[in-house]
Amino acid sequence: MLDFRMETFLKVCHCMNFTRAAEELHITQPAVSQHIHYLEKYYHTKLFLYEGKKLRLTNAGELLRNASMTMKHDELSLQNEMRKEGEELKEIRFGATRTVGDALMGKILAKYLASYPDAKIHMEVENTNMLLNRLDEGQIDFAIVEGFFKKREYDFMHYSTEAYIAVCGQRYAFVKKPEKIEDLFGERLLLREAGSGTREVLERFLSSQNFSLDDFKKCVEAGSLQTIKELTKAGCGITFLYEVAVKDELEKGEIQKIDLPDFQVSHDFTFLWRRGSIYAERYREIFQRFAI
Repeated sequence: MLDFRMETFLKVCHCMNFTRAAEELHITQPAVSQHIHYLEKYYHTKLFLYEGKKLRLTNAGELLRNASMTMKHDELSLQNEMRKEGEELKEIRFGATRTVGDALMGKILAKYLASYPDAKIHMEVENTNMLLNRLDEGQIDFAIVEGFFKKREYDFMHYSTEAYIAVCGQRYAFVKKPEKIEDLFGERLLLREAGSGTREVLERFLSSQNFSLDDFKKCVEAGSLQTIKELTKAGCGITFLYEVAVKDELEKGEIQKIDLPDFQVSHDFTFLWRRGSIYAERYREIFQRFAI
């Protein structure tokens, strides 16, 4: 069982404010301070420092935060297993980003269920940021993501590398014939929500070229990958997606790739779990079974 002082420490890490942490834990602020001082004495190091009025984690505090989040995750997984002790098969609880979920998981799970027909599977489909939060809180055991993540906090395995392309409807009429990415700035951009790995790849590329999303004159934001594909097919704008996500639409001629010599981008899909988890071997075995 995770020590109550560690729970206090994690809450302070989340709030970065002793008073707010005390309110959320329903204890007094002196009690919060006492718990943190106990841990600092136990580990012989400072966990937090003030820069002016702003609280920040020390390097040692960051190490303890990462380790304690993994311990919390494993404890929740252990509780779940103990409640279901005696059942023949363990439940698989995992997450997939929307592109992975829509484009890949149908085939992956069909293959998995063919080999393990009685398997209990719980899959959540969300953007990268939401899945990492669920993983940290122990709500899922592992995730397959397309977005960026802090590699020091997670153990991970490369799942695939996918092309990232600009696309439009088959009969889309451009304001200006596109030869480079800035030629698209006059078009309506169909965009995934903040926190999406698909969106972050575009944001990082634009930043590397000294551009930003604000350079597009018009933007439509949607949290649904299917909605963005339907809008693209209808000629409502252009978008940037993984090629695997629009494979069927490209083959049917409903969507076409916009060829841009200065835009040659690919990105990894990654299978990950909390670093240092006691269930690491199990996750590696599942990774092998999930291989396409």
